[in-house]
Amino acid sequence: MGTNTRTETIGTVKRAVKGKPTLKNEQKISNYGKIIALLTDLGLLTHTQVQYASRVQSKLRTEKPLLEIIKELNYLTEGQLRRALKENPLSIHIGDFLVELGLITNRDLDLVLELQKKETPMRKLGEVLVAHNVIEERKLIAELSLLLGFPFIEPDVQKIDPDLLTRGSISQYQAHSFFPIRLEDEKIIVAFADPMDPRDIDAASEAMGMPVIPAITTRLSINGAIAHLEKDKKAGTRMAVETGESVANMVNTIIVNAIEATDVSDIHIDPMVDRLRVRFRVDGVLTLHKDYPLSIARALSKRLQVLCRSDIKDRRCHHGGRIRFDHGGHQRDIRISFYATVRGEKIVMRLLKRQTKLSRLGDVGMFKRVMHRFQEGALDRPGGIVLVTGPTGSGRTTTLYSCINHLNTMDVSIITAEDPVEYVIDGIGQCAINTKINLSIEDSIEHMARQDPDVIVIGEIRDAFSAGAAVQAALTGHKVLSTFHAEDSISGLLRLFSMDIDGFLTASTVSCVVAQRLLRRVCVHCAHPYELTPIDLRRIGCELSQMAGAAFSKGQGCSHCRYTGYHKRVAAFEVLVLNDLVRDGLIEGKTSHQIRRICKESTGLVTLFEDGFHKAALGITTVDEIFRCLPRFHKPRAFSELVRLLGK
Repeated sequence: MGTNTRTETIGTVKRAVKGKPTLKNEQKISNYGKIIALLTDLGLLTHTQVQYASRVQSKLRTEKPLLEIIKELNYLTEGQLRRALKENPLSIHIGDFLVELGLITNRDLDLVLELQKKETPMRKLGEVLVAHNVIEERKLIAELSLLLGFPFIEPDVQKIDPDLLTRGSISQYQAHSFFPIRLEDEKIIVAFADPMDPRDIDAASEAMGMPVIPAITTRLSINGAIAHLEKDKKAGTRMAVETGESVANMVNTIIVNAIEATDVSDIHIDPMVDRLRVRFRVDGVLTLHKDYPLSIARALSKRLQVLCRSDIKDRRCHHGGRIRFDHGGHQRDIRISFYATVRGEKIVMRLLKRQTKLSRLGDVGMFKRVMHRFQEGALDRPGGIVLVTGPTGSGRTTTLYSCINHLNTMDVSIITAEDPVEYVIDGIGQCAINTKINLSIEDSIEHMARQDPDVIVIGEIRDAFSAGAAVQAALTGHKVLSTFHAEDSISGLLRLFSMDIDGFLTASTVSCVVAQRLLRRVCVHCAHPYELTPIDLRRIGCELSQMAGAAFSKGQGCSHCRYTGYHKRVAAFEVLVLNDLVRDGLIEGKTSHQIRRICKESTGLVTLFEDGFHKAALGITTVDEIFRCLPRFHKPRAFSELVRLLGK
């Protein structure tokens, strides 16, 4: 949906003010845009208010739409804006319309127009915007319904009169992307993917045998409604067969696309009200990959359940499994989770890499001074527990194996219990937990001590048993490495208490806790200097004078980063090496706030937020990323102080 160039217009002008516009109104149109001009003509804004908002806009360091500023100044509400646009459709270029509403930026529009010119055949502007993830299709259609004056309707086959559906054929619905909705005043309301195409309007009128009232909806919604009409005993597979693609091939295609994208860690398959949505987690952020008709949901779920040998009969329970997928001469392990929801099974596939090449400890992203403290205070000690904490997808496993790689020498015996084994390493005794053959974590830990190990690796501490086993191994002189789910290093220590580990045992066995998160890197191909705004400074909690020497940056968006401004990721770390003061605080049962203060004052602890802030100040990531990903308990120290603690 959209126009082919920026110079085309859509819609009909219906101004509330009759007669020829005055010179003053013409001036408003040229200076502030057609939406602002309409609002002033309607009396919803005064020229003085618009001028003041424009002055505020000119003083901002970052671009912000004039309409957003007007709403922030309480000159106009969102409801007033929507009603004005609905009742007074404008003749305006779609790109300019979206820019004025603040849904895209001028730079976004210029980039998409350049991409559009290179296409053969040239697609409509709206289609290019959606294809490059500049705006979601549903959001675009909803906004265009305001611009064009057409109602936005989602077809629901179950609520449509069956006699109405039989007026047209499935082939007509498919060929012209429309779907009948209901009778109204001797006319039929019909939802179109493109209500501006006269050929589609004529085809719908002919099929229905009477005049139609056009409405607008997404092409996917129409396809989903059409698919409902084709249901039979093999519901869900017919649509795939008609398009020449079996469900098995669909599954393979989705997985192959994710693998070839290289940066995808998870595949999310979500049943929606009108479609099956497939999203990829790229650099830690979910992005839309493709939408499929809802009718294939059950068949696709069954196919995955067969592959991972899960129960295909019961859709009411949560379950999961694993498959091994061969592509490009490499084998990938895929962990699949099926979650029963009110709309059907939500499926998440985690792509696991069986790798033999390990990252060096110096390459994980720690600053050198923190790295030295970590090695000397934890890894090079003969015993103690080293915990790597963080949520799912935070890079804990990569850091854990980097530690193993650092310790893996000829005179050291390392043994592991993992679920699953993600890195296969020669010379290390690695055990893959498999409950189906009674190879449990409990049984493995019991036998690990009999293997004469120097280093014991427990893939993840999940319960009181594995936590107790780690403590007992450390008490007998072994070095223990493991991962743990916790918000930060202090939370990791205190969470052991909830697993029935006494404070004095935690204090005497844990030598180090590493907390981490993954932040998106600024794309080096489109990075530009960025000046902190007053809002940024307020959120961070620092004065501008504390930023001396910092060089923030932000990606503008380019083909290398899929126009996101980010490419690849970097880890932010919080490394707590316990000393006597921290151990005393744990034994005395001090609060997390008190222990965190002791750590900062006595161990040189740099928090996750401070580490991320330091990386942002060096132009590695952005301020937006650190607020999106990192917990913040206190305002960060000045940049110069962080340079002293971390280096550059």
